Amino acid sequence: MLYFHGGGFVFGSLKTHGELIGSLARSANARTFALEYRLAPEHPAPAAIDDAVSAYAFLLGEGISPAHLVLAGDSAGGNLVLATLLALRDRGLPLPAAGVALSPWVDLGCSGVSFEGNAAFDFVGEEHCRLAARHYLDGVDAGRPDVSPLFADLTGLPPLLIHAGGAEVLVDQIRGFASRAQGAGVDVTLAVYEDMVHVWHMLRAVTPEAQRAVDEVGEFVREHAT
Repeated sequence: MLYFHGGGFVFGSLKTHGELIGSLARSANARTFALEYRLAPEHPAPAAIDDAVSAYAFLLGEGISPAHLVLAGDSAGGNLVLATLLALRDRGLPLPAAGVALSPWVDLGCSGVSFEGNAAFDFVGEEHCRLAARHYLDGVDAGRPDVSPLFADLTGLPPLLIHAGGAEVLVDQIRGFASRAQGAGVDVTLAVYEDMVHVWHMLRAVTPEAQRAVDEVGEFVREHAT
């Protein structure tokens, strides 16, 4: 499993996401490469995508078959999973067995009425997202499909597991992405966990839904990475 941490493309590391990554790796029974990609504002788009593609190519160079690889990530890292799959497809590189996107930020333009409707419940808000997007985009149009997968041509992507919290601000755009991917013929499993907030997977000590979600990821990875 090649994992990309969240943090709005401006923060995050193994220190902030190590516990989550470890729980997912154990659940999937998978060797895991967790990438600390370059962060904005010092390294705006497409630095993170370039780093992700390079990490994937490195793993292939180490003799790991694409059929044994799954890309996974949360929040901005979930965006990076999808953006990397699109970049690999467009560059003619072999695609991994599957992708896992946890609360993925698929539109950096912050579309979706859930930004307003769920603002009272989620710890992530539109103000935070727009600030992070400004640093990451550095003048690039948020509607460009390489940075906002919601607007991309999604044909030819491998099977996807997508998680969203019913109480998170991103849920509407995530639903929109899943619908577009299904319409493009992608095998998509969308699981919306009622009353859960952004990347609730990190709250295993607080709510049983977090462990259930982690278990679902593990089962999906084991099923698809032969």
